[in-house]
Amino acid sequence: MEIRWLQDFLAVAETGNFTRAAAMRNTSQAAFSRRIQQLEAWFGVALIDRSILPTQLTPEGEQFRVTASRILAEVLDARADLKGIPEQRADHIRIALPFALATARFPAWWSHWSRELRLTSTITVGNVHDIGIGFLSGATEMMICFHAAQQPVHPEPERIEGMEIETDFFRPFISPALLKREGYALPGEAGKPLPLLMYSSGVYFARLVDLIVDSAGGIAHARQVVESDMSDILRDMAIAGHGIAWLPESTVAHVPKDALVPIGGARWSMPLSIMAFRDRANVNPAVSRLWSLLKRGRPQLDARIRPNAVVNRLGSR
Repeated sequence: MEIRWLQDFLAVAETGNFTRAAAMRNTSQAAFSRRIQQLEAWFGVALIDRSILPTQLTPEGEQFRVTASRILAEVLDARADLKGIPEQRADHIRIALPFALATARFPAWWSHWSRELRLTSTITVGNVHDIGIGFLSGATEMMICFHAAQQPVHPEPERIEGMEIETDFFRPFISPALLKREGYALPGEAGKPLPLLMYSSGVYFARLVDLIVDSAGGIAHARQVVESDMSDILRDMAIAGHGIAWLPESTVAHVPKDALVPIGGARWSMPLSIMAFRDRANVNPAVSRLWSLLKRGRPQLDARIRPNAVVNRLGSR
């Protein structure tokens, strides 16, 4: 048996789709399917029911899923122990979070956590889907990510515990120079299509933008300028005057004053939660200590990086 077989199996178990799982594992679907078949041959039973869509696990597959997650987590921990310093493991936690939170929030969080606790950490950064797969497979011990009520993120609630640790707001931004020069307004007008800086298809924020636009009645006239899976890239493109980007307020809090201003009213925006998740069965004392700290309340962030400071600073433009 190969470790990558377990990772492949957990990927298809989470996605329910061979094509998406293969893409997530950065391999061809043919090679991915062969490895799943090799795993099934090794066990001598079918782990995946291919007769229905979306793909589901057989009863044997469901039984093995728990074992596979545990085995993978133990192997990864063993590798970390051998590569690192064993006596530090009781204070070490593996955390996964998306790019936007890693750059906008994590340094302030760590300042607060490290004042209260003795901790070291390995940080895994990626999009919500990929870090979710890694978290569920045991590659990380805590996941922190954005969450919208209209597009909830709560993997396997019977196994995974989640709680809100902060709030944010998702809204469209534009450079004031571009707004003054072109006079853009949502939902757009004939002869003056809105230049949109969009998230790549499948990215969590792309689904939120779709929900917002649909709820607001659609955008009448627009053209897509660029797409990316990273909000930091879209933010910098917006600052440079290339278009309108939907962004969490926290990603804008660090930029110079008046580099970006909100555009559109409340119907073009959406409140966000920032959620932390952990496996209820995780026995790492560092995870338990950090979880208890998070339960006691949110860190008191500097006013420069609190998302509400963005709205207060920019006003209602």
